[in-house]
Amino acid sequence: MGPDTKRVVVWSTGGVGSNAVDAVQRRPDLELVGVWVHNPDKVGKDAGVLAGRDPIGVTATNDADALIALQPDCVVYAASGPERDAGALPDYERLLAAGINVVSTTSTSLVYPASYFLPDWRDRLEVAAKSGNASFYASGIFPGFGSDQLALLLTTQSKSIRTIKVTEVSLNDHYPVADVMINGMGFARPLDFEPMLKTPGFIELAWNAPIRLIADGLGVEVEEIRGTLDRRLTDRDIEVAFGTIPAGTCGAVSTTAAGVVNGREAIVIEHIIRMSRDVAPDWLSVDNDATYRVDIEGDPDIHCEMTLGAAEGHGAGRAAMSATAMRVVNAVPYVVDARPGLLTSLDLPNTLPRHVFE
Repeated sequence: MGPDTKRVVVWSTGGVGSNAVDAVQRRPDLELVGVWVHNPDKVGKDAGVLAGRDPIGVTATNDADALIALQPDCVVYAASGPERDAGALPDYERLLAAGINVVSTTSTSLVYPASYFLPDWRDRLEVAAKSGNASFYASGIFPGFGSDQLALLLTTQSKSIRTIKVTEVSLNDHYPVADVMINGMGFARPLDFEPMLKTPGFIELAWNAPIRLIADGLGVEVEEIRGTLDRRLTDRDIEVAFGTIPAGTCGAVSTTAAGVVNGREAIVIEHIIRMSRDVAPDWLSVDNDATYRVDIEGDPDIHCEMTLGAAEGHGAGRAAMSATAMRVVNAVPYVVDARPGLLTSLDLPNTLPRHVFE
């Protein structure tokens, strides 16, 4: 390890965290010095084994004090679950105040902190970052790249823009967290069930940050955000990672959040999730199970489609997990060197990777 090597802790070993453990371990400019786990059964286990790889000599712990005492340059925070945002905020505050930079895939509403729905907590994090001379950056794939930064990159070719629409079309049968999928999104429930997504204002809140990030990047004001939810039933049982979706229950979910600019729905984010390719055939279908589209209507019209992983099967989901992890792992050196405070993608250069050619 050289003098510029950044010392890194990875916070959790789920799908994103495991990818981060492997990625950090591979890079000569990053040193994995610790790994945090929530499950007591994982404590004391080798982090490489927990990530599905060979042993790496780093033992997982649930002792946050011990990890902070290591004084890492950065924590890659990748905890997941229904209470992830609320549980993460005190961790962020503590880490930042201790002078530890944080990159996170957990709190996607913080991809644009100025619009964060808990302004008191945002201000606390800002104070902690400034007092610790540390930086915080949240990203991911959707939000975090596919729903905001990719769109902004493409607008560098624009003379005029009428609408920007970004869309994820994905097969999420690989996602294992039942509470998020069932109670949060309504999968495996009849249509009269009211998931968290149906809570008034929830969709608008969920996509507020990337919409306002795009607007900030383009120098326009968003007057309001309008959200809609649509669901479709499956006519057969579907076996997925979190269990069985019975016939006659929800097998596909679509959300749309539209940012209004100059009285027109101008910045639109659409999210289409299926549990099987044959559900909701009337919705937009794609050839790849992890597809991200940007459609810009203007001068010129611009259409871009990004796919991840194999066209079909769980490889697409695994690729999306890997891309989500790498958005923040690749950002680590840039965030460590950035000004203290809460950052967005607008504050950083392109977070180009290093040591990626095999």
